[in-house]
Amino acid sequence: MNKILTAIVLFAFLGLAGCDDFLDRAPISNANENSFYHTEADFETALTAAYSTLHTLYGPESLPSFFGELMSDNAYSDNTAGTVKDFEAFETHVGMDPNNSLVLGYWNDYYESIYIINNILSKSEGLESQRIKELRAEARFLRALYYFDMTRAWGDVPLVLTPLSISEALAQGRMPQSEVYQAIIDDLNFCVDNLPDKANERFVGAATSDAANVLLGKVYLTIGDKEHAAEVLLREYGKFSLPPYADLWDLTKKNGAESIFEIQYKGGKSNPYSSYWAMFTPIDNRIVTAWGAGMNQVSDDLWNAYEKGDPRRDLSIQDGYYTASGEKVNKRFCIKWKDENAEVEDLRERADNNFIVLRYADVLLMLTEATGDISYLNEVRDRVGLPLYGEKGYPSQYNTVALACEHERQVEFALEFHRWFDLIRTGRAITVLKNSWKNVTLTEEQLLLPIPLDVITQNPNVITQNEAYK
Repeated sequence: MNKILTAIVLFAFLGLAGCDDFLDRAPISNANENSFYHTEADFETALTAAYSTLHTLYGPESLPSFFGELMSDNAYSDNTAGTVKDFEAFETHVGMDPNNSLVLGYWNDYYESIYIINNILSKSEGLESQRIKELRAEARFLRALYYFDMTRAWGDVPLVLTPLSISEALAQGRMPQSEVYQAIIDDLNFCVDNLPDKANERFVGAATSDAANVLLGKVYLTIGDKEHAAEVLLREYGKFSLPPYADLWDLTKKNGAESIFEIQYKGGKSNPYSSYWAMFTPIDNRIVTAWGAGMNQVSDDLWNAYEKGDPRRDLSIQDGYYTASGEKVNKRFCIKWKDENAEVEDLRERADNNFIVLRYADVLLMLTEATGDISYLNEVRDRVGLPLYGEKGYPSQYNTVALACEHERQVEFALEFHRWFDLIRTGRAITVLKNSWKNVTLTEEQLLLPIPLDVITQNPNVITQNEAYK
């Protein structure tokens, strides 16, 4: 963790972070930067700074959080800070437009992070040591993950694979989504070939060939290639296990037997702490947490999706809380990232929770989706002691493999930034949202976010807008 802090400070001096927009970034001819990349240790330090971008891109107010959960039937927001209407647009799908400040912030965050990654890849070209190949593969894993998020949210996006000068950036238009996916697949195949497996990871939390295979399987599922999805996911079958569900959220059992790719945090105000616990508790509660931001609050639809006796419900969600005077507040909220002993500063918990991006239950449920073999899904249900699909007691309304997968993913990964991505991938987003408590009617075009107006204004002859926002 100290290495992460050192890298962040170093890269602040090198001028690699903090730009308002990737299109405004200065050319990469900085003399201090050029004098930095000489040894493998230099590249390791640079890559540590690249990993630190995960804290922004997967934080509680990130694109995966608000696009992946808040836009779905799982969640709503009580947030009252900043531009409230921009938060509400993610929750209600009403008023989403190219001026949304959150959308612009996400766009800039991703391209700033990709710039850091591309710079590492550019500076290491021509260096052929095995260590450098592994470092390049770790960087390409992060780039693949980030472009995967972006293309699912925006569709066609500028595909930037090298550090760009201002003039080069201004000439970069949106690439067809198919080409973006091919670049993601190329990156991940390179990772599979050049990274060690999880048992031999460079450090705890580093990208591995296992993580690359799992992400690649999800990419193939997303583009409808179930055959290749099954092929790569089967490489991971049996390599991990399903410990008790409670262990996933136990602060003393981070990076456990189910974890495949996990974002590392360390609690305390002087460390790279996590803020999920503070941000996902009820707004201004002053009881559960020091304050509470009210983001991604639990909907009745999610609560009711759990079957009777499913232990995952009470391990994932708290059913309200009591005020100091003993009055019940009926606000359900996520407790997966609970850290009651977190250090508090400025009414925010500096918590010690990690965030798991890829875990073995995801592999099993994706294998069921890819192959139609329900036995993988039943492994997930067996872990929590629920009736297996095909047996007495299994809920009759989930009477197809597809519906069974959808249900299992909703309760297994509740509030872990999967739901909206899952529903879009399976073609169920419009139907589910219309029949949910939100009762919103969407078109296919509205499943994508708008391209930020600021980006189009800077380059109106090259950057086009998504159809729903023209």
